[in-house]
Amino acid sequence: MRHPLHPALVHFPVACWSLAVVADFASLHFGEAAWSWSAGLLAVGCAMAVVAMLAGMLELPRVPEGPALRDAYLHMGLMLAALTLFAARLLLRVDHFTPLAPDTLALALDACGFLALAGGGWMGGKLVYGHGIGRG
Repeated sequence: MRHPLHPALVHFPVACWSLAVVADFASLHFGEAAWSWSAGLLAVGCAMAVVAMLAGMLELPRVPEGPALRDAYLHMGLMLAALTLFAARLLLRVDHFTPLAPDTLALALDACGFLALAGGGWMGGKLVYGHGIGRG
């Protein structure tokens, strides 16, 4: 697994989704100046997540059976949950391609999506640093 593509791509959805959550929660204080960035960040994050997930699926056969593969499946499940939550957040708060201010449901989806993202990221780190996956 020399130079796997998946680890290089995951930074984009992680950064975009994290910044979108910050923007949504900052909007409670700063208003539209903060949340107006959220929809674009969520859209880019979701698009790049699909690309990163495809790259991860191509690299999955190289993960050895046993604990590493179980951790890979948990990583995949958490990241799929994050994608689902952030995509739902985006679709529920856009009206005719115009973003809407976050409401209570949007903030709840943000929080749950961020928790899934953090858990999935932790498991991804465990795969690299604990199991040595993708380290040549």
